[in-house]
Amino acid sequence: MTKRFVRTKEDFICENCGAEVNGNGYTNHCSECLWSKHVDVHPGDRAEPCGGLMKPVSLAKKREKFSITHQCLRCGAERRNVASEGDKIEVLLSAF
Repeated sequence: MTKRFVRTKEDFICENCGAEVNGNGYTNHCSECLWSKHVDVHPGDRAEPCGGLMKPVSLAKKREKFSITHQCLRCGAERRNVASEGDKIEVLLSAF
């Protein structure tokens, strides 16, 4: 198992809201509802067997960048991810 980032371009249907998401190789959450899925041990490796949905539970801002912390509803793991430019800013600001 490697800790090295693996860029994988994948499109997906959000399992929380049903939105179609076009992946760019760095996409790790739905830009419509901000939910994610617990699929990686290390970013991009798709080696996590849990597969649980990850709810956005907190938001932080450092300089001009937002980061979202997701918590897995199945196993409780938490992961922090940088928000994408295409994310719905109103969801970012009103979700927390």
